[in-house]
Amino acid sequence: RSKLTDAAAEGYGDMAMEMLARAKQMPGFVDFKSFKADDGERLSVIRWQDEETLKAWREDLRHQVAQNLGREKWYEYYKIEVTQLIRESVWDRHTGG
Repeated sequence: RSKLTDAAAEGYGDMAMEMLARAKQMPGFVDFKSFKADDGERLSVIRWQDEETLKAWREDLRHQVAQNLGREKWYEYYKIEVTQLIRESVWDRHTGG
């Protein structure tokens, strides 16, 4: 969860696109989805294959630069929760399963 500052208008969008493109190229990336509430809070979900690939993303030097910029000027606040998938159930009208 996060909320952006007014200063995020400068540079945040470009960095966010760069980080997503970079994450997609890393081994273990599964998918990413983001939602924005009426009050401006955003919820972003990024899935990794396992803890090892998540750790590689956390330690990526360019990602660390983006994190520092986020704390310095782009985020009003953020909260990161790392979870482990216990069970997944999928149903899709178009594939029948």
